[in-house]
Amino acid sequence: MFVETLIIGGGQQGCGVAGSLALLGYDSLVLEQGEIGQAWAHGRWDSLYVNTPNRLVDFPGRPYDGDDPEGFMPAREVAERLKRYVSEMSLRVREKTRVKSVEAPIDNPAYDGARFRVHVDGGDEAIESRNLVAALGGYSSPRIPDLSARIDPSITQIHSSQYRNPQSLPDGAVLVVGAGSSGQQVAEDLRESGRDVYLAVGRHKTAPRFYRGLCVLDWLRFMSVQGDFESAAVGRGLSPSIPGASVLSGRDGGRDLNLSILARQGVRLVGSVRNAKEDVLLLDENVRQIAEAAASAEQELLKAIDAAIAERGLEAPPRTPATVVDTDLLSSYGPELNLLDNDISTIVWATGFVPDYRLLPAAVLDEEGAPVHTRGVGALPGLYYAGLPEGRVVRSLLIGSTRTNGEFVARQIQLDNMLRHESPQAAARVWSARY
Repeated sequence: MFVETLIIGGGQQGCGVAGSLALLGYDSLVLEQGEIGQAWAHGRWDSLYVNTPNRLVDFPGRPYDGDDPEGFMPAREVAERLKRYVSEMSLRVREKTRVKSVEAPIDNPAYDGARFRVHVDGGDEAIESRNLVAALGGYSSPRIPDLSARIDPSITQIHSSQYRNPQSLPDGAVLVVGAGSSGQQVAEDLRESGRDVYLAVGRHKTAPRFYRGLCVLDWLRFMSVQGDFESAAVGRGLSPSIPGASVLSGRDGGRDLNLSILARQGVRLVGSVRNAKEDVLLLDENVRQIAEAAASAEQELLKAIDAAIAERGLEAPPRTPATVVDTDLLSSYGPELNLLDNDISTIVWATGFVPDYRLLPAAVLDEEGAPVHTRGVGALPGLYYAGLPEGRVVRSLLIGSTRTNGEFVARQIQLDNMLRHESPQAAARVWSARY
């Protein structure tokens, strides 16, 4: 079998590329190992709301069409909208089709112009294509530290991607490890149900949900203040990791979330987990340090937004008071946490994800197994990526980037196709075509 463009991954980024290609008149085939919108429908907890405003749930050729553009939709609604998009755009998608491996370059292609050969589970069929788009996402493989193996086996351990609701966990207190967006939201969800909750803190970023008249994400999109403010180191010493956005919540129309807020709700904050000995976790005594560092970085972000407002002469509302870290709520817990003594029956590891691109040829990956690319253009002719960070900046990972990511990759494929089948002068028409 041959297709001009094969897309691996049926999330919003993969379907966004397929939709962009369709709008330009090009066919493609999407392979999805689960179902369309799998992560949004089945890989999130029940109470999760998307952190970006509804108007940013914007697929190529199909902008948000609801009646609440400034609201925040439940995660499962994203899956429903994505399925509707695939149907309305008549995109070719094979669900429940897992890709085993990709060959490239290939010897003796069965089809003229083929540069990739893809092998899938469930048969001897190989699919050849001229272009390959890996839309596997950065959040593809849950990251759980090795020390988890040294914890008493009577303690239930799950990753945050497996958490659904408080009722799904055994009775008893819960320890959430990791203070990023998932960790803080899961801790809040559990606490609101009446559970005793401990949160082991880690480095993270915070921002107000709204600032000076706009959603803070709008300032990051519109102003040239993104840079390091919404980026993070790729490596954490153990394995490659991708950037994370600031901790925000889409619940109740969008609201702030930070360690002080959680402490006021009754979440018990403990230091970062460094080791484990059966039922005892060894902790850093760094709760206050972590909270103060997040607040300091938040103020640097807001100062940069203020400076951009002043430079452009924008008539924005006055600056709101600075975030105050209530140190009385952030006293050190101590160097150890005894799980059994504190009736902790479950640990939720909100420790992030690492990319998993091992199905691709080793030649296109770096020494840590991460894709080598520039703005989504891979290390082999015809190889592209959708939904990867660029220069350690997080924006391209967010759902609001679906349209721009899809359009960019589709333009690269269009250029290759036009040069291959027409004259070189045809390239001038690539950028003038309209979606």
